[in-house]
Order: sequence, then C-alpha cells, then structure tokens
Amino acid sequence: MEALKKRLSRYFIDAMGSMALGLFASLLIGTIFGTVYKYTDLELMNTIATFAKGATGAAIGVAIAHRLGAHPLVMFSCGAVGAMSNAMGAIVGRDGGAILKWAVTEGDGSGVFYAAGPAGAFFAVIIACEIGQLVSKKTKVDILVTPVVTLLTGFGASWLLCPLVSYVMYYLGTFVSFATTFQPLLMGIVLSVIMGIVLTLPISSAAICAMIFSEAAYEVALTNGTAEGFLLAGGACVAGCCAQMVGFAVISFRENRWGGIVSQGLGTSMLQMGNIVKKPVIWLAPILASAVTGPISTMVFGLQCKGVAAGMGTCGLVGPIGVIDSTAEPDVMMWIGLAAVCVVLPALLSLLFNEILRKLGWIQTGDMKIDA
Repeated sequence: MEALKKRLSRYFIDAMGSMALGLFASLLIGTIFGTVYKYTDLELMNTIATFAKGATGAAIGVAIAHRLGAHPLVMFSCGAVGAMSNAMGAIVGRDGGAILKWAVTEGDGSGVFYAAGPAGAFFAVIIACEIGQLVSKKTKVDILVTPVVTLLTGFGASWLLCPLVSYVMYYLGTFVSFATTFQPLLMGIVLSVIMGIVLTLPISSAAICAMIFSEAAYEVALTNGTAEGFLLAGGACVAGCCAQMVGFAVISFRENRWGGIVSQGLGTSMLQMGNIVKKPVIWLAPILASAVTGPISTMVFGLQCKGVAAGMGTCGLVGPIGVIDSTAEPDVMMWIGLAAVCVVLPALLSLLFNEILRKLGWIQTGDMKIDA
C-alpha cells in the first residue's frame, strides 16, 4: 500500500504539477502574447505566441521527465514524445461520436479531429520516461539505445492511449456543453466549485481545462448548438479558480500581508495546501465564495472562456485574459463582470465567510501562515 501511495504521489502530484509548469512556459505564455497581439497588432507578439503554443507538447515532456528525475538523454527524448503525444488523437464523427480514424495527428474532413493534448502527453511521457530510465546508461552505446527505446515506447503509448484519451475528452466536453446550456445555474455552481478545488490541489486545473475546453470541443459544441453553454462553462471555471486565489490572498492577509496577496492572488492558492491538510476548515470560505460567483458568472454576466485559461484563475491574470480573448465583442457588461466575478466578489465573499468562521472559533490567526 505504501508503495502504491508513493507511485500515485509521484505521477499524479509531482508529474502533474510539473506538467502545469510546462504548460505555463508554453501554451499559457503564448496565450498572453496572443492576446497582446489582438489588441496591439504587433506582429512580434503573434510570432512569439505561435511558436510558444507550438512547443506545448515538448515543454510538457521535458517538464515531466525532469520532475521524475530522468537522465539527460531520456529527458530530451521525452520532449519529442511530448510533442508527438500532445498532437496525436482520433477523428470523431460529428453526428454519432464514433471514432472514424485511430491515432492521427490531423483531420481529413471526415469528422472532428480531437488531439489528446496535455492528457495524452501526460500518460505517454510517463510511460516512455520510466521505460527509458530502465535502459539509460546500461550500455556502451547509450547515446543510441536510450533515445531509440524512449521514442519507440513513447510512440507505442501514444498510438494506444491518445485516441482513447481524446475520445473521453470528446464526451466530457459534450456533456459539459449540453449540461451548461440547459442548467446554467446548477452547472455554474458545480464547475466553479470543482475547478476551484482542483486549482488549489497539487494537480493541474490548467491541463484539465486545456483538454475539456479545446478548440475541437468548441467545434463540436458549434455543431451541436451548445457553443454558448460551452463558453459559459469555461467562464464558470474561471470564476471558481479566481475565488480560490483571490479568496485565500484576502483572508490570509493577517498572516501573510502584501507578500501573500501577490504570491497567492497572482501566483497560486496551492501555497495553502499544507495549511489545508492541517486544518481543512480554512478552505471553506473560498469554496463557498466560488459557489456564489460561478452562477453569477453564468446567469448574470455571461462570462465566456475556452482553452487552458479557464483553469488558471488570476495566475498571471491568464483567466481574465482568457475571458477577454474568448469574447467576440467585449462590452461594458463584460468588463464589469470581469472585475466583479474575478476580483471584487471573491474578496468580499471570502472575507465575509471567513469572519463568520472566526466568530465561531473554527479559525484562528496563524492558521493560514505561509512558510517563507
């Protein structure tokens, strides 16, 4: 049992946490540059955005392999595996959802091409890395054997798993789109709370949203007539993530002062994970805040978002930037909603709920102190 716990921690906490760093250094930064280009028309911004986004798979591969302690040749080979598995997927029928073509890297017009994306890269890179490590530095021709084994293993894992991963993402994205279209209030609460919790846990909410709210998923939503629900679902996820980050930044101000505002409000609420393990009740205020801001996002302001930005919250302001980027014609209502849902309401609601918990004696000063 102890060995299983270590494996789960190694893959679903350590490796997934590093995958988020790879995403941030490529896809997320590329999204920011792309948004700057949208409003400035500076071709430099567009060039950087294009290449940064294109390097997503390779960045994920290197990030995961590095966290798993891979030898250099294995690590660099995993960059190629990440690029391969991030791009590989399946062509899914537009009407029935059947897989029309297995393990491809582009569409052929017969259906919707679904790439496995970060999820496919996550599984394929881990398998390739672990197998590559078994042979690394074991022969006199290591410079040939290690890359060959790692790449062959990575291709095999990608060929087998990526179409399945893309198929799961297809149905998950379809479910979220339909559910939010017909139940925006309920789904606003559910998505906001769940994605906010995932953001604070040591796993990657950004990777999850990159898979669920992909361009392929949006294309399917357009075909099904649920595109609005799809975008509203992404907006609810932004609301939940912002509630966690801004919420913890504000309610822990007594302990962490302005440094905590910056590190949690613009960095990550994951910094509170150690304190949450010690005293889970400190998590209640931001969770309750997200349960309020999610439906306000879907029902009142209609905030829209897609792609990886839906799982980033206020980290580097990527979440709000994603909302701006996903809105066809930004208007005054969007800007008011952006400020209210992403900053003002999370701060006020989290502070209100937290003070109630303090009055009840459930939370004391020092419970949310972040170690320097």
